[in-house]
Order: sequence, then C-alpha cells, then structure tokens
Amino acid sequence: MSSDNSGPATASADTRPAGTPSAGTPSAATSRRRPDQLRSHQWYGTDGLRSFSHRARTRQLGYLPEEHLGKPVIAILNTWSDINPCHVHLRDRAQAVKRGVWQAGGFPLEFPVSTLSETFQKPTPMLYRNLLSLETEELLRSYPVDGAVLLGGCDKSTPALLMGAATVDLPTVFVPAGPMLPGHWRNEVLGSGTDMWKYWDDKRAGLIGDCEMAELENGLARSPGHCMTMGTASTLTAAAEVLGVTVPGASSIPAVDSGHDRMAAASGLRIVDLVHQDLKLSKILTAEAYEDAVATVLALGGSTNAVIHLIAMAGRSGVKLTLDDFDRIARTVPVLANLRPGGRYLMEDFHFAGGLPAFLAQLTDVLHLDRPTVSHLTLREQLEGALVHNPDVIRPRENPLAEEGGVAVLRGNLCPDGAVIKHIAAEPRLLSHTGPAVVFDDYRTMQRTINDPALGITAEHVLVLRNAGPKGGPGMPEYGMLPIPDHLLKQGVRDMVRISDARMSGTSYGACVLHVAPESYVGGPLALVRTGDLITLDVPARTLRLEVPDEELEQRRAAWTPPPTRYERGYGALYNEQVTQADTGCDFAFLARPGQVPDPYAG
Repeated sequence: MSSDNSGPATASADTRPAGTPSAGTPSAATSRRRPDQLRSHQWYGTDGLRSFSHRARTRQLGYLPEEHLGKPVIAILNTWSDINPCHVHLRDRAQAVKRGVWQAGGFPLEFPVSTLSETFQKPTPMLYRNLLSLETEELLRSYPVDGAVLLGGCDKSTPALLMGAATVDLPTVFVPAGPMLPGHWRNEVLGSGTDMWKYWDDKRAGLIGDCEMAELENGLARSPGHCMTMGTASTLTAAAEVLGVTVPGASSIPAVDSGHDRMAAASGLRIVDLVHQDLKLSKILTAEAYEDAVATVLALGGSTNAVIHLIAMAGRSGVKLTLDDFDRIARTVPVLANLRPGGRYLMEDFHFAGGLPAFLAQLTDVLHLDRPTVSHLTLREQLEGALVHNPDVIRPRENPLAEEGGVAVLRGNLCPDGAVIKHIAAEPRLLSHTGPAVVFDDYRTMQRTINDPALGITAEHVLVLRNAGPKGGPGMPEYGMLPIPDHLLKQGVRDMVRISDARMSGTSYGACVLHVAPESYVGGPLALVRTGDLITLDVPARTLRLEVPDEELEQRRAAWTPPPTRYERGYGALYNEQVTQADTGCDFAFLARPGQVPDPYAG
C-alpha cells in the first residue's frame, strides 16, 4: 500500500444519507478541511519556487486563483473513447461530474486514461487490465489530487480502475457507465451477447439466413452503454455498488437515462464531501465488503469473470480472497436475479424493479450491514426503505431462480488449483457427465477443424481447448464457450461439456468449465490430456477429473516440452513475466505484492 494508506479516518458522525442516486449532497454540518490539510497543498500552497510554478501553470490553463486555491482537487479519470461503445457517452458524464464538484466547492480536473473496449481490443482487453490499473495508480499518485471519480463500466475497466485507486488510497467514487437499452428484432427483445451467441448458432444450423442476421446487426445494440444482460460489465458494476464505492442504485441506471446524468452529478457532489471527511478507499474496501460483493455476484447469477477480478481487487486492498471463499459463500445464497443469460429479463427491467438496493434488501441475512459506504455511515442505513417492484425480476427468497449461487468451484486432478463453471446457465443433464475428450491445442486450430467429420464428435464428447490461459492466450481471451459443431447444431444439440483454461463472456452460457489452473501453457494437467481420454465433470460433487492413471500422467509430464515464448519484447514480455494464474487473480506479481510506495516530493 502507498504511504497515503496510514490510518484512514472514520466517517464523521454527522454524515447524512445520500438516499437516492440523485442525492448525495454534502451535509452543511460536515467539517471542512483547512487548505493546508489537503494533499494538493504541497503542490499549490507553499512559498517555494515549485508552488509558484504550479500556480503560474494553472493560470496558463485559464483558471483564476479563487477557482482552485484551497479547494479539494478532484481527478476525474475518464475511459471514454470513440471506439468504445460502452463508454462513448462518458465524455458528457464527465461534465456532469464536474458540475457536481464545482457546486460542492471542489476543483475538478479530467484525465483521459486507457479505454478497454471489449468489443474491439485484441487479443483481449484482459491483457491490458493491469496496465490500466498501473496507469490509474501512478496518475493519482503523481498529480496534485485530493480525491478521485472513476468513470468506467466495460468489463475490465471497473476492476482496473478500482485496483489502481485502492493502491493509492484516496477518497474515491466510482461512476458506472450503465447498461445500454434492450435490443429489438421483429417482435423479440434481445440481450446483447447472449442473443448474439444464440442466433449465430441458429444461422450455423440453417434456421435463419443472411437477411435475418443483417436485421439483427441493427437491433442488437441500440444505444451507448455496456451489455444489458447480467454479463461481466453489469456483474462488476453491481460489485462496485455493493462494495460501497458508488452512490446508491448507480449500477443499473440505463446509460442514456437522464437519471444517469443526475447520478454522475451526485457523484461529483459526494466526492468533495468525502475529501473533507478524509474517508479513504481503504475504509470502504474491507474484507467484509469483498465478502458481500462475492455473495451479491453469486446471488445475481453473475459472470464467472468476477471471480478473477474480485480476487485481484481484494489483493490490491490487502484482503486475501480465494476460490474457496467463492465456493463457501455460493452454498449460502440462492440466485434471486431473473436476468439473462441464466434467466429471462434485462438490466432495464432490473433497474425499474428496484435495482441493487432492492436486491440487496433480500440478502440482509448474509451481508455485513454495519460497514460504511461512500454515501452512508452503514450499508444497513443505505438499504432502508428499498422495495422490490417486480418480484419476478428480483425474486423473493422463497422463490429463487436457483437454490445455490450461480458459480461453482471445481477441484480435481485436471484442475489442482481450481476451475469454475456457471452451472445455472448449463443444461442440467450435463452437470454430471463422463465423456471422451476431443483436444484442440489452440483456438485457431479449433476454428479450422471443429466441423471436420473425421473428428467424429458426438454430443457426448468433451471439447477441450488449451493454451488459452493468462500466458497461453495471451491474456486469457474469452474463448471458453467453444462452438458446437455444425452437424450437432442441425440435430438440435445446443450444449456440450467444454473445458479450457480460457475465460468466457459473462453473456455466454453452456456447460463450460473455465479458468483451469494451472494453465496448460505452463505445464498444468490440461497440457497432458489426449483425444479419447475420459473426463468426468461432477458439479454436485464439485469435481473435474481426468480418468487416466497417475503413472501414465507422470510419463506424459516427463515428455512435455514448454511452448515457445510468445513475446520477445515490449509490454507483452512484461505481461508474460509478471502475470499470475487465474486462481490468484491474474494480477502482476510486482503490483500484487505488499510494500510501501511514497508520495512524490512536490518541492
């Protein structure tokens, strides 16, 4: 942790609740910090040459002394870009945040940071999550910043921004990008991602043609915002809200709703108050908060990607979170969100059913209600009065979508360090299954050969993809929803057991075993599987086993040779050298380890 992280103050007793997403106005009774108590004072407030230079350069920017001197400096980190449809509206939302900061007596400064576009960036934005986290950390540490507002939402941006901010430990508020509007095609409501996979399979099965696909292109994604299913983006922004780093209800507001603009302004108002309270991020991101985030993700039937990201985020907060914690908590919470891909509805339905406050009100018996959030002294206070307006979208405890949390953690000789499966999105018949493996050494080979009749693939086979993990991918791409061969689709087969060291989109579905650790690229057991080997998946028993004698596996291990290095230089080489395995969050070892980083001397 940085030197900013020494003994964060508790919230002052006179902090008043934010109430609704549009609230969060600082209390008039909240004591204001003196200018010399602000972190930015060392840049602006001393008598030295450097402070004179900093003030002169601020005049160069066009600001009057009374606009900024002695006021909290708020960094607005914006992941907007022209090629990120999830964030294309964040340029406008930054203006709303600034409006709130100005009104609260702060001085806002917008900083552009890396945009991680799930839809366009190759081989995967997961390769660059740690890069954005590093950029966030170093930017907040090196500039005259007293507090931060983070604008993100597309899958990897939420964990990246919070990982970096947690390490610097300033007062921080997160502004989620918000889900896009529901998709439409003819008389059907579409969910981005989920229905893309469905209709692509229908096309491959010959059920629809090019004309229908052209119409679907125009109807699948109708507005700015991230995926409106309970995919990775919605899962991680919901996690941010339950962690306590957003204003209440922020995570489900549709991106183009006027309420989203109001939420952004409320976040700007709130951050100034947090600076005056000196309520640092470490006071919010506690072990109890991460446990509540895990419980929420599991009860939402959320994305398997949240397992990796929450483990990494917790590590940056100095909290040890493991796969065993996910498995333990999964057995204590039901799935209550009837949302695609595991259910029926979309995020706009969830929002108007009461959003996350109403959802969390169904889980109060498993949550830590006495911990603080950025808007309230306690989570308990934040959830008071939250009501469910549609009990089919947010189910009551007596009518769950599933009796246990939506992700299961598997162990066995094929995944000694663990693997995960989103079993609520799989066909139940496959949750206990033994079948012969069909092995693909890489994704390109799989694409070329999956429909080869010579492979003789049946619905009982187990498709295995290797060299798609953190190092092998590289970056652990979302390859885990392996395609079902065309001839099986035409027979009506829509699910098979599929195993890989890759991830899959949170909008995906099927009996896909993911995050197998250690990955095959570093010699994990997945590297030893051969076509024809029997593999047993037993989700009720939480096991994944390769039915090959130990002696045979040892012989195969002795004959295995490491694949060639993918990167000889550049960021890829750093990534390959430093990235950890999926079970520990895929963070960089040099960023994940504990240690002090001093604040810079501003002169």
